[in-house]
Amino acid sequence: MTTPARTLHIDIPVKLTDVSIVFSIGALAFEGDLPASLFHLQLIIDDAATWGARSDLVAVFHTNAGHVTLHDQAYDGNRNIATGNPYKGLLAGLVQRGVRVELCGATAKAHGWVNADLLPDIKVNTDAMARTTQLVQQGFVKMTE
Repeated sequence: MTTPARTLHIDIPVKLTDVSIVFSIGALAFEGDLPASLFHLQLIIDDAATWGARSDLVAVFHTNAGHVTLHDQAYDGNRNIATGNPYKGLLAGLVQRGVRVELCGATAKAHGWVNADLLPDIKVNTDAMARTTQLVQQGFVKMTE
């Protein structure tokens, strides 16, 4: 006896020509061991590439997710471990694919972090709420992760 093929039918296909999204990432929720926000960023990058869409994606890390932007030594000190930042490769891959990764300046100040504590290509904004507001006013869609 053969098993019938299982297929997924997409009832509402989506194809966009312009993708401008700011991801507000204040805490990490996980899909298995992968932070969902990083998985979703990868997913929308892949979608935009498939669609041939123009994309502008900004990930703003703040509050309880700011540590994701730290280099190994700063990460270890902040998290009280000695394993290094497990997210640095994922962030580098996102940056390489055009995602702008930012850290909330208020979060950095609250933790005593300085620019020298950050991974390469991480920019610091005034604060996550002001930056998210600015991008929404410029037409970005806000995703809260």
